[in-house]
Amino acid sequence: MKTYKNTGLYIIVIMVLFSLFNCKESHKIKKPKMNRTVNTTIKETSAIRIEKLEDSPIYETAILELKSPDTSLKLPSGEVNFEFDVQNYDLGAQTNSTNTNRLSNSGKGQHIHLILNNEPYSAHYTPEFKKEIPDGTHHLVAFLSRSYHESVKNEKSVVVTKLKIGKDMIEKGDLNMESPTLIYSRPKGEYVGKDTENILLDFFVLNTTLSEKGNKVRATINGETFTITEWVPYIIKGLPMGEVTIKLELLNAQNDLILGSFNDVVRKVVLKK
Repeated sequence: MKTYKNTGLYIIVIMVLFSLFNCKESHKIKKPKMNRTVNTTIKETSAIRIEKLEDSPIYETAILELKSPDTSLKLPSGEVNFEFDVQNYDLGAQTNSTNTNRLSNSGKGQHIHLILNNEPYSAHYTPEFKKEIPDGTHHLVAFLSRSYHESVKNEKSVVVTKLKIGKDMIEKGDLNMESPTLIYSRPKGEYVGKDTENILLDFFVLNTTLSEKGNKVRATINGETFTITEWVPYIIKGLPMGEVTIKLELLNAQNDLILGSFNDVVRKVVLKK
């Protein structure tokens, strides 16, 4: 009988130990490995961020006007002679701001961004210059730029017009000059070393304002999406080295794309150590 009691006691101890072992194993299963992967993905994605750019002189009285060519006339094929009238703004000067050392900055100073059909701009440091333009009807947008490529944003610092050149009058994009329009400016080209730390995100909006309840810009940077409700310059931080893709879209209050040839644009830039 004594042996029987000891055997029963052993069985009870074994059952208790088995139960405790199973509980531990069951508890382990409730921590899926997938959680670690998801957290890492979120961490990597959130490394990209945008911040408002501060400390830029406003240049409220700066004026840019197109004196030549006469855009009401059809121009001959080839080079076009441009002449601008620039007031209250010094082309070729370095912008007086801490941003000249913080951002990619042109050693040639302040300049004009000349944009045809919302393609990458050409920079011009004097009010008179020549530019080869193919035949066709082109949409021209020009605005004043600080030495670190931030646009001057006021009603008189920008020129918007059409150019008709040569025999081929095919229009390069359908743009109503009175409709809400997004014009891409920066980032552009290649960034090396220190310039990769703070990348300027800048654009021009025409015939509209941006707000939380109205029209807005959606910026998608390497798949990370940001909603911009204020027309100011921004800095992109936390970008990886290599090729970076930037997509800008002009949206309405319902977050639908506003129709227009230039309101959905994708650009690629390269960052190098």
